[in-house]
Amino acid sequence: MANRPITDHSSYTIAAREVVAATAELRVLTMTLAPGEVIPWHYHSQVTDTFFCLEGTLGLETPAPGQVVLLGPGESLAIPPRQPHRVDNRGTGHCRFLLVQGIGSYDFVPVRS
Repeated sequence: MANRPITDHSSYTIAAREVVAATAELRVLTMTLAPGEVIPWHYHSQVTDTFFCLEGTLGLETPAPGQVVLLGPGESLAIPPRQPHRVDNRGTGHCRFLLVQGIGSYDFVPVRS
């Protein structure tokens, strides 16, 4: 089955998601992951995901090149368009982060791991 973009987030559940700002070309959200929560493997066709960790330990994993980056408060990482990635909480408490997505039309394309 081919990867198909989705625009809702019914494929996964997280502790909290709040839209700070949204336009046709840019989205800014704060997201909270409870211990053990995961945003599954996916990519975006046009937008760069820029993660800013606010609290806890945020895990960002990419398959090519295979790497795991752990972000603590004050640290950030950008993941370019079409780069599959997985996001998770690597700590024992809640993990909160700011996510800037742009510039371009948002989509969420699931990737089978």
